[in-house]
Parts: sequence; C-alpha cells; structure tokens
Amino acid sequence: QIQLMESGGGSVQAGGSLRLSCAASGYSFASGCMAWFRQAPGKEREGLAAIYTGDGSTYSGDSVQGRFTISQGNAKNTVYLQMNSLKPEDTAMYYCATDLEVRCRIYYTVGRTTDYRYWGQGTQVTVSS
Repeated sequence: QIQLMESGGGSVQAGGSLRLSCAASGYSFASGCMAWFRQAPGKEREGLAAIYTGDGSTYSGDSVQGRFTISQGNAKNTVYLQMNSLKPEDTAMYYCATDLEVRCRIYYTVGRTTDYRYWGQGTQVTVSS
C-alpha cells in the first residue's frame, strides 16, 4: 500500500538549483527512513541523502559533497531534496525510497538500494554545461 511519487525534476544549467519533492501515501512517516537515490545511464544507483523520520536525523552520501540537503515537510508524508551548485555529472534519474526497517538509523548512513523496499518511479534531472 505504500506509494511514492517524485516531482520537481527538469533541465537546469550548471551552477543552478532544483528542489525535488517526494509525496508518499500509505505511510505514517512517524518512524522510518526516507532517502534519495540517483542513477545515470550505465551506472549503479547511488544513495544521496536519507532522513530518519523518528527524530529527524539526516545522512548524506559522499558523492554530493554537501551540495544536497534532505528535509521533511510538516505533513510528514513529504520529503524534499534541495540541490545546489548543480554540475553536469549530476544528470540522472532521481528516485525517492523508503523503508520501515530504519536501517539508515541503525547504520547511520544513507545505505544501499537493498535497504529500501519501496521506490518511486523517478524524476529526471538534466544539468547542461
């Protein structure tokens, strides 16, 4: 019954910003991990950021070098990814993911794709040079 839907992707020039949104249904968000991943053609899906909704703890992947920030909306069924100083290498399909097993909190990291059972369909981000 858990469903996720990403939005906010698009095309932007290098150095620009985008704010992605993930809306969830069938999920209380009282105590779970929500995360953002991305996958470029021919590359592995990589974790960007995660938030543990139980206490608001956040975790960032090394690849984004502090340029991306995850946050949760007041409704607690929405999570955002603020992306600043975008680079052409950020071009990818961006996915929202969640799981109630709270592995992000257990291991204090975004985690791997196998740590998340529920995924959105993705939103495309294209950064031009």
